[in-house]
Amino acid sequence: MPRYCPACAAALPGPPPVTCPACGYAQFVNPRPTGLSIILDGDRVLLLRRARDPEAGRWALPGGFCDGWEAPADAAVREAREELGVDIALDRFVGMFIATYPFQGELLPVLDCFWAAHISAGQPRADPAEASELRWVALAEVPPLAFASMDAAINEVRAHV
Repeated sequence: MPRYCPACAAALPGPPPVTCPACGYAQFVNPRPTGLSIILDGDRVLLLRRARDPEAGRWALPGGFCDGWEAPADAAVREAREELGVDIALDRFVGMFIATYPFQGELLPVLDCFWAAHISAGQPRADPAEASELRWVALAEVPPLAFASMDAAINEVRAHV
């Protein structure tokens, strides 16, 4: 958490949300947006086994942080291309979930945005930097995933199938 004001460098009296006593700058902690896809093929969903921490070895959905001014839907498409080597088409918005993600020694608040999707081009392959394995799993048999927001999103999809 920041200890100094980003506007004037004065010491802050506590963690955000806080207002700088020297210049009045309001410091907040806002969730970082992400874009994730739930890639479906009939009643199956494509999962990847995480190759790195956090949660290395656990099953997950493809996705990640938005870049700069990137919209979460665009991040979901980009992340599927980077992690799986496929192009996807987003079918419907599933939902947004506030969660946490450990990153660079901090526990970040994140706003995980999920879309149901399907593969529009390519064959899925695991990028070894991201995933050690890919697997199609029956939607009814998805194991507990690496992050609670992923489980919540899968439950939303199950409820509307």
